[in-house]
Amino acid sequence: MTTTQSTEVPTKAALPPATSTAVRVQNAVIKYGFIFVTVALFLYFALSEGSFRESATLLDTLRYVSVAAILGLGVTLTMAVGGMDMSVGAVAGLGVSVAAQTMVVQNQVGTVAIVAVLAAGALAGLLNALLIVVLKIPDMLATLGTMFVIQGGKLILVDGQSITPGMTLDDGTTAPGRFTAGFLRIDRGTVLGIPVSVIIFGGLTLAAWVFLARTRWGRVLYAIGANPEASRLAGIRVGAYRALAYVLSGVLASIGGLILASRIGQGDVSAGTSQLLEAVAVALVGTSVLGRGRPNVWGTALGAVLIGIITTGLTIKGLPYYTQDVVEGAVLILALVFSFTLSKRRTA
Repeated sequence: MTTTQSTEVPTKAALPPATSTAVRVQNAVIKYGFIFVTVALFLYFALSEGSFRESATLLDTLRYVSVAAILGLGVTLTMAVGGMDMSVGAVAGLGVSVAAQTMVVQNQVGTVAIVAVLAAGALAGLLNALLIVVLKIPDMLATLGTMFVIQGGKLILVDGQSITPGMTLDDGTTAPGRFTAGFLRIDRGTVLGIPVSVIIFGGLTLAAWVFLARTRWGRVLYAIGANPEASRLAGIRVGAYRALAYVLSGVLASIGGLILASRIGQGDVSAGTSQLLEAVAVALVGTSVLGRGRPNVWGTALGAVLIGIITTGLTIKGLPYYTQDVVEGAVLILALVFSFTLSKRRTA
C-alpha cells in the first residue's frame, strides 16, 4: 500500500495591514507635517523676537495676508473644478482703479464704489467663463489672456496714471472727489480691536468652507474636478458649475481689490500685480494640509497665515526682502512634496 503526500503548499495567513512605526510616522508627516511646520515657525519667531509676540504684530500679519488669502479662496474654487484662475491679481488691481475712478473722479460715495467694484469682478469672472466654458479654451490660457486684457484695460481706464485726490484731470480741472472715510475703514478700521479686513477674511473663509464642504453645489464642484465626464453623464450641468466657480473667483478677487484700495488710499496702477503669485501659492500650499491632496478652504487659509508668519518674522529679523521670496518658494516646494510625492508613496 502506497501513500501519497500532498504537494499543496499551505497558504500563509493573511497579514494585517502594515502598522510599522515607519509607516505610522510617514502617514503622520503627510497628514500633519505642514501644520507642524507652521506651528514650529511661529514658535521660533515668537521665542526669538519679542515684538513678534505682540498682539498688534499678529493682527497686522493677518491684515497683511488678508488680500492674498481672499484671492486664494477664489483660486481654490477654480481648482476644485479642475481649473486655475490666473487673473485674480489683475481683477484685484482693476477693483482698485474702479474704486478710485468712482470716488475720486466721479465724486461718488463709497457704497457706489463698492457696488461698481463687485460688478467689475463679476464681469471679469463671466469673461473667463465665456472663454473656458463656451469657447473651450484651457483654463490657464484663458485666464492668462484675461489677465493681460484687464491689466491693459485698467491702464486705459485711468490713462496710464494713478488716481489720487486733488489730481489734475485731462480737461484741466481738479478731481472733485476723495476716498470716503467709510470706504477707508474696509482696511484701516477695527471692530473690537480686530481689523475689518481680518474679519472679512475670516467671514469669507467660513462662508467658502460651508459652500464647498457642506452644500450640494460644493460637492458637485469637487466631483467635476475629479471626473468631469462622469459628472456630465450623471446629469450635472458641468459648464454651468464651472462658470459659477469663475464668477465667484472674480467676485472674491474684487473684494480683495476693495481692501487694497482702502489700504493704499489711491488708484495705484500697479496694485494687484504681486498678488497673483501669493494667491496661487497659498491655494497650492493648502492642498497639503491634513494630507488631503486637494484644494480646500482651511488649507488655503493656513497657507496664507504661514506666508504671513514668514514675511513678518523675516522682516523683524532684518533680512533683505529678496530672501523672503526664496523662503516662500522653498515652503511652496515643501508643501507640494507633502501633497504629491509623499502622498503617492502612501497610496502606492
